[in-house]
Amino acid sequence: MSDMHAELETLIDRISADLLTPSLHQEMEGGAWPAALWEALAQAGVPLACVPADQGGAELPFADAMVALRRSAYQGLPVPLAESLLATRLLLAAGLSVPSGVLTVSACHAQDDLQVQGAGSDLWLHGQAHRVPWLTHAQHWVVAARHEGQACVAVLERAAWADATVSTRHNLAGEPRSQMTLQRAAVLALAPLPDAAERLLLEGALMRSVQMAGALQRALDHSIRYANERVQFGRPIGKFQAVQHMLAVLAGHVAASSAAVDAVVGASGHAAHPVLTAVAKARVGEAASKGAEIAHQVHGAMGFTREHHLHHVTRRLWAWRDEFGNETLWQTRLGRLVTQQGADQLWPLLTSL
Repeated sequence: MSDMHAELETLIDRISADLLTPSLHQEMEGGAWPAALWEALAQAGVPLACVPADQGGAELPFADAMVALRRSAYQGLPVPLAESLLATRLLLAAGLSVPSGVLTVSACHAQDDLQVQGAGSDLWLHGQAHRVPWLTHAQHWVVAARHEGQACVAVLERAAWADATVSTRHNLAGEPRSQMTLQRAAVLALAPLPDAAERLLLEGALMRSVQMAGALQRALDHSIRYANERVQFGRPIGKFQAVQHMLAVLAGHVAASSAAVDAVVGASGHAAHPVLTAVAKARVGEAASKGAEIAHQVHGAMGFTREHHLHHVTRRLWAWRDEFGNETLWQTRLGRLVTQQGADQLWPLLTSL
């Protein structure tokens, strides 16, 4: 681990220790906004980590920003850090300026239908959007849409959807997800980006993979600690072979997920690597299901109580694995990629990664 990576992890850990409490999670799930927590992250420059210095950002390499995102998921920080980082990547790819405040993105839902109409400075967005993350707290919303038949990136400020019909629910992790119908929402900025929808899907899958890798590591750490502390029949349950076997399986999933995420982050400095992103989201999604199951088995009844902090990571694993495509979608895409290229190209593809 580089010195910068270690410093970023220490930064996130310190913010978490100072501001993250069980009551904060409960308040967030009740609809409150963790203002102090977000302000601490913003003061440290984390949401704008990849933004150029001339736009007020830290201009860090993408890999450094992903260290902060991974650690925030490890700590279970209930904030839209991934969404803000994803929005900045889309905006920079489209050549647009990054606005201040909390950012969110459209969610690549299969039923989304967002169209920009108008010309010049008179542009507006209409259509339906589903399961938009953290929209209730965002100052700006970045969407992949179409304008005059071309793919584009559009930016809306909060006032633009103030009159829209919005229905907000919460996912398994208690994070807000909004559905809305837009009639004539004013567009603040617009730029063409030929692969806008695909890029949004790939970047979103990459960042959810990074988050799940962090949450899986925390689930493993919780499980190891509990197994060494919980005494049954006169000795820690971690001494029993059955529990050791479960922990070994969980550790294997964590290691495989971490390797997949490290590979895709290293290859995605300017844009998400399509093949490695598919591999990471598929592998980490599979690990999320099995890993959360094992962690709760090790903890027994204790792990299912709201008082225990394990559920703050496992509920996020269950929620994030389905966002920006579940493992089935990405495994299908990998299969199609391989079959389209033909059997003779399988080995060159694997060795080129």
